[in-house]
Order: sequence, then structure tokens, then C-alpha cells
Amino acid sequence: MFTGIIESLGIIESIEDKGGDARFWIQTGKMDMSDVQLGDSIAMNGVCLTAIELRDNAYCADVSGETLTLTSLKQLKEGSTVNLEKALTLQTRLGGHMVSGHVDGLGTVIDRYDDGRSVRFIIETPKSLAKYVAMKGSITVDGVSLTVNKVDGCQFELNIVPHTLQETIMGSYQSGSEVNLEVDLVARYLERLVLGDGAAKTDSESEITTTFLAENGFLK
Repeated sequence: MFTGIIESLGIIESIEDKGGDARFWIQTGKMDMSDVQLGDSIAMNGVCLTAIELRDNAYCADVSGETLTLTSLKQLKEGSTVNLEKALTLQTRLGGHMVSGHVDGLGTVIDRYDDGRSVRFIIETPKSLAKYVAMKGSITVDGVSLTVNKVDGCQFELNIVPHTLQETIMGSYQSGSEVNLEVDLVARYLERLVLGDGAAKTDSESEITTTFLAENGFLK
């Protein structure tokens, strides 16, 4: 588990093609690696990866073919900058929100514009994720815990302050940039809970409809 508070900007040192998957070496920048052990989890652009080799200021991780296909990691090259966060501990301040490091889908930056010293981003989600995004709710973008300022269909808006722009890769986003999205875990569990006993049914047998919600007291 993670908090969505980025600890360092890392640099991709090398990418080795392993025939369907890949092995990454990542330089960790200012992140303290003194407490990291083999097998520990480190999130890279919001993707939870396992450290399989360690150096003082770098680590190695294998990335599966499925992860490369379903996330923006496939776009990374040697020299690319990435967001890094070590897994949380019981002593960690939970400054963001509970983040699993399991990407739900790819979003696309539709627009960015200045708003005082901040920058506003409009990001479009896949249709399947739109129902989990709520105004003033939490969402993770490339591993960064953020608050949604506005929602319009499949698009949502973020207000990013100068510190976050400087300490994460968000400052480099342009229209068309693909980003890793992880929706709020609470929304995921709530959807499952609403199904009640219907959760035991297969996908083909179960569907949440407005009629179902009304019959079970969720709509008036």
C-alpha cells in the first residue's frame, strides 16, 4: 500500500527486453534507500513493482507484459523521469489516501491552463472508470494522490499547486499525455457492497441498474 505522496523523481537508467516483458533499472534520486530490502514494493508512476536487485541509489524491477500493455510504462525510455514512492509503513503519515499501486486504466490529458500560480488539468477517463470519479473525491494520477475539483461525464479537472508540479512529473504533462489512473478504493468496495447477495453471481447474471438501486433503498 502507498499514500500517493511522491518521495522522489527517478530516472530510468536502462530497460532490458526480456521477450514479452522487461527489466528496468531505476535511479532513485533523493529517495532514501537505506531501509529498502529485496522484495520490497516501490511504486513507479503509480504501478507497484518489486525490487529484485539493489544499489545505493538505484533498484531493479521486472515489469510483466500485462503491465506494459495496460499502463503507460510501455512509453518509458532510458532517461525518462518517473514518480517514485516506497510502500507505506505503520510510522508513515497518511498525507494522501490509501493507494494500492494497481492501475485501473489509462487516462488522457485533454487540456492544461494556468490558474494563478497553479495549473489546471482536464483529464479524460475510460468510460468504465467514470462512475468512480466524484467531485472532491480522491484519485491517483501516475501515483500522485489528488483531489478532483470538477467532473463532467468522462472528464475531470484537477488544480495542481507549484510544489506538486515541481516534485512530480505532472509539470511535463501536455495535451495528449497518457497517465495511469487508480480510482478510490472506497468507491470500488462500495460498488461491490451495493450488490449484496448478488455479488455471488457471475457478470452475465448480475447488473446494477437504477431499478435495482431503488428496490434496495439507494434511490428515492
